[in-house]
Amino acid sequence: MKPTVLLSCLLLAGCALRHDPPPRVPPAEAAWFKFPDDLPADGRREVPAATAAAIQLAMDDFRPRHLRMPGDASAVEICLNQRQSYDVRTAPAAAGILLVRFSVSPGACMQEGAVNDMGATYAVDTQAWRILAVQLP
Repeated sequence: MKPTVLLSCLLLAGCALRHDPPPRVPPAEAAWFKFPDDLPADGRREVPAATAAAIQLAMDDFRPRHLRMPGDASAVEICLNQRQSYDVRTAPAAAGILLVRFSVSPGACMQEGAVNDMGATYAVDTQAWRILAVQLP
């Protein structure tokens, strides 16, 4: 393989593996916020570590962060491609397998023509951390 071809392949692979950090508010804008001494009891939820990891793995496949909508995308298309538009349910299946279901949150994307049966159910292997299967509605 020629050195230039090899270099191009390595550079492309590096770009494909690059992940942008999550967006953060500038420090001056966040200065007003103060954490409480403890999480408020009202509304608090505890999500086991394996469940949180399985949800993230499935969500990264369902709605990848790097996916960008075309400039002519409708408001409904933009809404349906946002992670926050989906509720998540989980349930154990066979040993070491967790089912993760994404469904459009009630009230999200309610513009005319919105599709409310969007979503998917993932079977996640929590031993090897792989997606076993995906079921679409």
